[in-house]
Amino acid sequence: MSRPPLRYVPLGGLGEVGLNMWALEWEGQVLVVDAGLMFPHEEMLGVDLVLPDPTYLLDPARKVLGIFLTHGHEDHIGGLPFLLRRLKAPVYGTPLTLGLAKPRLRELRVLAEADLREVRIGDRVQLGPFRVETVAVCHSIPDSAALSIETPVGRVFYTSDFKLEQDPLLGRGTDVERFRRLGQEGVLLLLSDSTNAEREGHSGSERDLTPKFERIFQEAPGRIVVATFASNIHRIQQVITLAAAHGRRVAVAGRSLRNAFHTARELGYLQVPEGLTIRLAEANSESRLVLLTAGSQGEPVSALSRFASLRHQAVNVRAGDWVVISARPIPGNERLVFHTINNLYRNGAERVLYSEVGNVHVSGHAHRDELREVIEMIHPRFFIPVHGEYRQLHHHAQLAMATGMPRENVLVIEDGRVVQLTEDSMRVSEGSVSGLVFVDGLGIGDVEQVVLRDRRQLADDGLVVATVGVDRDTGVIRTGPDLIARGFMDPEFSEELLREARAEVVGAVKRFVGTRPDLTLLQESIHDSVSRLLWRHTRRRPMVIPLVTEL
Repeated sequence: MSRPPLRYVPLGGLGEVGLNMWALEWEGQVLVVDAGLMFPHEEMLGVDLVLPDPTYLLDPARKVLGIFLTHGHEDHIGGLPFLLRRLKAPVYGTPLTLGLAKPRLRELRVLAEADLREVRIGDRVQLGPFRVETVAVCHSIPDSAALSIETPVGRVFYTSDFKLEQDPLLGRGTDVERFRRLGQEGVLLLLSDSTNAEREGHSGSERDLTPKFERIFQEAPGRIVVATFASNIHRIQQVITLAAAHGRRVAVAGRSLRNAFHTARELGYLQVPEGLTIRLAEANSESRLVLLTAGSQGEPVSALSRFASLRHQAVNVRAGDWVVISARPIPGNERLVFHTINNLYRNGAERVLYSEVGNVHVSGHAHRDELREVIEMIHPRFFIPVHGEYRQLHHHAQLAMATGMPRENVLVIEDGRVVQLTEDSMRVSEGSVSGLVFVDGLGIGDVEQVVLRDRRQLADDGLVVATVGVDRDTGVIRTGPDLIARGFMDPEFSEELLREARAEVVGAVKRFVGTRPDLTLLQESIHDSVSRLLWRHTRRRPMVIPLVTEL
């Protein structure tokens, strides 16, 4: 008798950068891996964060046995507080990963109820039908883990974010020997990071940056500002070590970076000499300063953006500063990063080094040669590329087939497409089980696509409000109509057009005179009449809001 199939459920991270979360399900028992977030695209007006929709996991017919976190980056742990508000399950992670998650859990008031369970690299945890082993991988943050998951159908191996560096400056290297042994034992499904699937060669080592940063610290005549991802502990340690060697004091700007700095220091992942750091309030009086700051993606409210535009409350750019943006822009953030660089130069920075100028960043994600090596080491029966936009998934799939994997055993899918696996088959189910949840201020999930559509319409074409008061018995106009336009066109040019629009409102109301008016029908009539007029004259579609009062 054949076993029931294993279900692989990608809820985020396939088709976009970030938002990483997926699950394995067998006979209603579910293991969740990662709970990430994504920062909004420009068209997501007013949205602060984007989360995977957990509805699939909340079905009473399913039992979530646990949530496994692979490392401490926001695109893998940032959505955890929101998930734990709706789902009670134990959370497993390495010490630094859980340490970085705790401030966010505390901030959103779910830490007290959270069941956090620490695991070490090499540990094995049995959760129902799933046996999960953490395997060391090198990434831009220590304590990163790949996962080997034994299931009733076969082994699933998930690289998470990784590169094949085996002797990093900080933390463990990728355990290539364990990769090979697992491949020899047999892997049913490989899920591998596609972030750099378009980039040839190898990713390079953090050690490659040491001489470049050394030269900067030797040559910079004044202050040095280094912006990097808040959780890039490797890069932060390099800066700390060089600052100590060159007699510079260090200040830290940006809440996320301060949290990561203090957490990593307390847990022993960051070595900081006593007396090296100073308070941010003292930074302006320190001539030989190194300012570590968040905001490498040009986020408008980040510490670096405010520093560059002279809006930071404690420290701002000044003449002679050297600024190092040690990160590559996430796709879609290029304009924000260049805007920040423009402001830095505009307001006095002497030199700005970034991804296009200075080679001051090394990726934490494997390039094509490394991805090929992993496929050949693991030698899986089936392969699904993860982590990336569709083109990156496509290139990774092509790479797998170039190693000799049969085309029918390689699958490119996007979020929500459930895959059913047996020992010798892989099939995609119809439909999709995923979606997006938008966080806007204190609201979680109350902004949906219709709200974003309305915001885009307001941003594109503006607003016209038509107010009119009608007799509740006869439908005759008692007050108005009055029209107000905002963001539509210059009032000087729109006066004649609005006069015609008032006539359209009068005409729409007259159709209902002599009857007790139905307000809904009356509002629809006003809306349609005014919208048609404005489109005919301007080829624009402002949002038309009719406000009808019965008198």
